[in-house]
Amino acid sequence: MKKLVIVALFLFGATASAQEGDAAKGAELAATCAACHGKDGNSANVIWPKLAGQNAKYLEKQLHDFQAGAKDQSQGRYDPSMAPMVANLSDQDIADLSAYYAAQETQLGAVKKEFLELGKKIYFQGDAERGVAACAACHGATGQGLDLAGYPAVSGQHPEYTIKQLKDFSWAKRANDDNAVMRDIANRMSEQQIEAVAHFMLGLH
Repeated sequence: MKKLVIVALFLFGATASAQEGDAAKGAELAATCAACHGKDGNSANVIWPKLAGQNAKYLEKQLHDFQAGAKDQSQGRYDPSMAPMVANLSDQDIADLSAYYAAQETQLGAVKKEFLELGKKIYFQGDAERGVAACAACHGATGQGLDLAGYPAVSGQHPEYTIKQLKDFSWAKRANDDNAVMRDIANRMSEQQIEAVAHFMLGLH
């Protein structure tokens, strides 16, 4: 259980990077991403993630993982819409994009009343009986994650996107989490818990 508390709900994976990003250059590159993720990283479509305010190390890992998945679907993280977008990105491009999105402000939303109590409980306390650790252990009390460790921010994320990611982890459709941390945790969560915590994080700040 101690291990789970330390690393639980590492929602999207992480790694360190040797590149230093230039947000100004990233803003130019982000023009090609705007159709899906919004001009400032706040996507209008709930199935596409908000990138605004996301931690840079996390974003870098995901882009590198998408590149790996584009070459071999059994590796990294594969998405047919992302594969062509990342194909020609250099390591510096990835660092620049990540720096740009990390500097943007996430748009929050209101938490629906029916999800507030359970979502708050799972986020801050977890569920000891099911072996589900508190999300706050890695993602922080305000959902900002921890950039130095590569833990992603979850504050303000679209609930629909978060639900899909948690279910994909649970079913092992997504497997780019270090040490299978998210696969293990998500697999222990009920659908009700997944839905509630995803909606709770929309307004967490």
